[in-house]
Amino acid sequence: MAKKRDKVVKDYSKEYKNNVPAPIGLDAQLPADMPEEAKKKLTEIKDKLDRFQKKVLDKFSDYVLGISLLPPPKPEVNPETGKEIPVDKNKIYLLALVDDSDSKKMSKEELKEKLSTIMQSMAEEIDKRLAIETLLLTELWQSCYDGKYDYLQAIAMSMPVYDKGMMAAIKIAEVHKTMVLKKFEKYIVCYVMGGSLIQGKATAKSDIDVFIVIDDTDVKKMTRAELKDKLRAIIIGMGIDAGKMTGIENKINIQVYILTDFWDSVKEANPVIFTFLRDGVPFYDRGIFMPWKQLLQMGRVKPSQEAIDMFMHSGDQILERVSFKLTEIATEDFFWATLTPTQAAIMLYGLPPPTPKETPEMLREIFVKKEKMLEEEYVTILERILKIRKDIEHGDKKFATGKEVDSLVEDSKKYLKRLNELFKQIEKLKEEETIVHNYEGVVTIVRDILKMEGREKVSDLDMIKIFESEVVHKGLMPEKYLRMLRDITKAKKDYDAKKLSKTEVYQVNKDARELIKFLVEYIQRKRGRELEKVKIRVKHGNRFGEIILLNKTAFIIHDIDNEDKEISKATVTSEGRLTDIKESSLEELEKAIASTDIVQKTFIKEVIFEQLKGIFGKDVEILINY
Repeated sequence: MAKKRDKVVKDYSKEYKNNVPAPIGLDAQLPADMPEEAKKKLTEIKDKLDRFQKKVLDKFSDYVLGISLLPPPKPEVNPETGKEIPVDKNKIYLLALVDDSDSKKMSKEELKEKLSTIMQSMAEEIDKRLAIETLLLTELWQSCYDGKYDYLQAIAMSMPVYDKGMMAAIKIAEVHKTMVLKKFEKYIVCYVMGGSLIQGKATAKSDIDVFIVIDDTDVKKMTRAELKDKLRAIIIGMGIDAGKMTGIENKINIQVYILTDFWDSVKEANPVIFTFLRDGVPFYDRGIFMPWKQLLQMGRVKPSQEAIDMFMHSGDQILERVSFKLTEIATEDFFWATLTPTQAAIMLYGLPPPTPKETPEMLREIFVKKEKMLEEEYVTILERILKIRKDIEHGDKKFATGKEVDSLVEDSKKYLKRLNELFKQIEKLKEEETIVHNYEGVVTIVRDILKMEGREKVSDLDMIKIFESEVVHKGLMPEKYLRMLRDITKAKKDYDAKKLSKTEVYQVNKDARELIKFLVEYIQRKRGRELEKVKIRVKHGNRFGEIILLNKTAFIIHDIDNEDKEISKATVTSEGRLTDIKESSLEELEKAIASTDIVQKTFIKEVIFEQLKGIFGKDVEILINY
C-alpha cells in the first residue's frame, strides 16, 4: 500500500507539477505550462465536455456535485488467458459524483442505475467516445469506511470539468494525505475529513476540514508536546504545498491531535471530538478511528460535564426555530430537541448514551420505575415524537399536519420543561459523588508528588503546608496550583457542611480536572528527567548506543536509531561490573522503567568504563551533555 501511495504522489507531481489544469468550462483557460500534446487534446474535446456538462446540469443540477476527466484506466487481465485486455485509448473517461443523501423516492441502487443510464445516453449523443461512470456520495464514503481508497485516488488524479467544491476538497485532501503518509506513516493513526463537506453541501467557499491523529504512545527522544508541535508544523506546511500543487490554495483547514490527548477527549466526549467522530470520513485509518466511530454510534462514549451541559441546553435553542420550519424539517428538529437532552440526562446519571430506539425504554426503567423521579406521561411524549420521525423517514407517513405540529410544539415544550427539572434532581443525586471523587483524586496525586520529593508520610492537616514549602516555594510549580489545591480542600469542607452552591460545585470540579492533569504531567516530566540521569550515551563507529542503569539491573541499547532495537540486559554487581549479559526486549525495558521506584543517586565506577569496549567495540566514545 505504501508503494502504491508513493506512486500516486510521484505520478501526480510529475503530471501537474505546480498547478492542476483549470476547470474546463465555457470560459476556462488552459495553463500556459501544459504540454502541447495534452493541450491540443483538451482543446479538441473542450466543446464536447462543455455541452455534456450543460445537458447534465439542466436536468440533474440538484444531484450532481462534480464531473471530472479521468486518466485512462489500467488494463485488466483476462482470468482465463492471463493476458492484458487492451484499453480503448480513444475513449474519454468521465466521473460524475452524485449527492444521494436526500434520496427517498427510490433506493440508492435504483438512483445510480437511472442516472448512469440517462447520463451515458446524453454523453453518446454528443460523442460516442464519452464514457461516464456514476459514483454516489454515500458509495464513496462507504468505501472509505471499508478502508478502500481507490475512488479517492482516482479523483485526486482527475481533471475537474464541473465542481461544487466536493471534488476539489477530495483532491487536495488526498494529495495532502499521501504526502503526510509518505513521510510520517508510522506515526499517523488516522486522516479524516469532517465538516459540512461530507454531507454533500460543498460550495466554492466551503472550508476543507481535515483531522489528523498522531501516535505518541512510543515517544522516547522528545516530549509528547514537542512531537505534536514538530509534526504539526511540517504537516501544515505540507498543506500549503498541496494547495499550490492542486491550485486549491488557502482552503484546507488542518487539525492535528496527539493520540493520548485525543483519547482523553474521546473518553469525555468533548463536543468537538464528538462531532468529529460522528460525521468524519476516514481517508486513512490504522484500525482505530472506525471502532471509535462505531462505539459512538452504539452509545458507548461517555461525555464530560461540558458536553452534558451542551446537550442539556440544546433543546431550548432548537425549539425556538421549530415554528418556522416545514413539516419534515420541523419533525426532524423535534426529534433531536427531545432525544439529545434525554440522552444527556441518562449520561448525567452515569450511563453511556443509548441509541434513539433504546432511549425511551431506558428513560422509563431508570427514572420512572427505579428512581421514581419522572412520570410515565413524559416517556409517552418522547415515544410519540420518535415514532413520527421514524414514520416520515421510512415513508410510512408523508407529512405532518398543522395540528400535529402544534401539538408537537406544546408537548416538546412541556417535555423539556420537565426534563430541566429532572436534571436538577439528577445533579443533586450526583453532586456528592463528583465532589468526593475529584477531591480524593487530587489528594492521592499530591501525596505521590510529595513522596517523590522525599516526604513519605504526610497528614491531611499538614499536606497543603508541606506542598507549599517543598514544591511551590522551591519553584517547581506555579502559585496558581497551590491556590487551586486550597480552594478544592475548602470546597470539600463546605460541601460536607452543605454550604456549597451549584455554581461553586461546577467551578471546583473544573479546577480539579485542570489540577489533576497538570500534576500528572509534572510526575511524568520529573520521572523522565530522573531517568536521563542514569543513562550513559556512547558513540561507536557511526552508531549511538546507550546504557540505562536501574538500581541492580542495566539495559544496553546497541543502536538507538535502529527501529528494530537490539537490547541486552545485565546485572550490576556491587563493584559496578556488568555481568550475566543476555538478550532482552523493548517491552521488558519499558516494564522495568515503569515498575522501578524513583531513581536514586547512581555512581558509575571505573570498571564499567573498561567494559564499554567489550560491549560496543574499541572505537567507543562517551557523550557528555547530549
